[in-house]
Amino acid sequence: MLRELVAASHLMSMEQLPGAAARYAADVGLHDVVIYISDLQQTVLRLLTGKGVDAGGDPGDESPELKIEGTIAGRAFQTMTPVVGHSFDDGTCQYWLPILDGSERIGVIRATIRKDDPRARDDAEYLAGMAALIIISKGPYSDSLSRLVRTRDMTVSAEMQWRLLPPLSFANDQVVISAALEPAYKLGGDTFDYALAGDTVHFGVFDAMGHDTRSGLTSSLAIAAFRNCRLQRAGLVEAGQGIEEVLAEQDGSGRFVTAVMAELDLRSGIMSWISHGHPAPVVIRKGRWVTVLDCPPGTPLGTGLGVPPELCTEQLEPGDRVLFYTDGIVEARDPDKREFGLHRFVDFVIRHEADGLPAPETLRRLIHRILDHHGGRLDDDATVLLVEWHGWPGQGDLPAAGRS
Repeated sequence: MLRELVAASHLMSMEQLPGAAARYAADVGLHDVVIYISDLQQTVLRLLTGKGVDAGGDPGDESPELKIEGTIAGRAFQTMTPVVGHSFDDGTCQYWLPILDGSERIGVIRATIRKDDPRARDDAEYLAGMAALIIISKGPYSDSLSRLVRTRDMTVSAEMQWRLLPPLSFANDQVVISAALEPAYKLGGDTFDYALAGDTVHFGVFDAMGHDTRSGLTSSLAIAAFRNCRLQRAGLVEAGQGIEEVLAEQDGSGRFVTAVMAELDLRSGIMSWISHGHPAPVVIRKGRWVTVLDCPPGTPLGTGLGVPPELCTEQLEPGDRVLFYTDGIVEARDPDKREFGLHRFVDFVIRHEADGLPAPETLRRLIHRILDHHGGRLDDDATVLLVEWHGWPGQGDLPAAGRS
């Protein structure tokens, strides 16, 4: 099944994936295969049809849209684990599996299999993994997929931001990175970035002044300059200077950007960071709020005031979660003008961590909780980036003096 699907995928469009997956899966006893993709706000799962949603693809007897809350398909998506659905009299059942690119949740896939056949379950998991790889490889040039994941029109500024973003989630055996942004279809100046280089992970959260297309251009310049500086092996302070120079040269609007930029050594757990007028990160350790990472900031980038930030460091412990966020997270107000607040924000993450939810699901619920608090509509961008360090493999076996 996988061999034939891989061979076919080289000359396959996104619209051809559902039919090909169903055809090759049937050869190994996986029947009625369908694929659902999550929308941008991770509220619903939408059917990937042979023609694409924009071309009026016929869903047949399948529901074109399933809610993530309160459905079996949604449970597989939320928990990132397979779920057995409806059972039939002939001994078969519907088997729902998450479609994952690492820890990035793309959607779910369903197959009808024999309930007592462990080989069929394994084959279904292999199929879900292959579907993820094909969707990721075809996605950048598929307008059908881009339309499918949208439930409303998107502003030009948001279009730019989403095209530049890395995946919302990444995980390996040392670190988990997960992020969420709202308002998804009207993003202005908020953005984030991360990347790995050897044993170091680089990341940053940026908030450009304003909430319009110009704000999106300013934050896009900041991200491009941040990446350019990293690839030239610049340190954090030098990267801030590089962003400042680019904004001064290319953006004459007077817009500025606040930012926190950081590096995490995956071997030692030492995190270094700088702030340019941005809210301080928060550390959660063993289910408790440990500290706010205050650090003498520099002036916001693009102001030309030239006050440099101090470079600060923090020794993380395995299992620590560090929260980076923009002010839209804590300043979202309910109809009575009460802010969501830093304490409610951190407590929400702690409670859902205690429930054993994966980081992407915690942030999905957080963003929806903030939207509910603000009556379903945010006046400012709200971005959160969660970084969880697991420690280095074998580190727990080292004597204390042997650790960096």
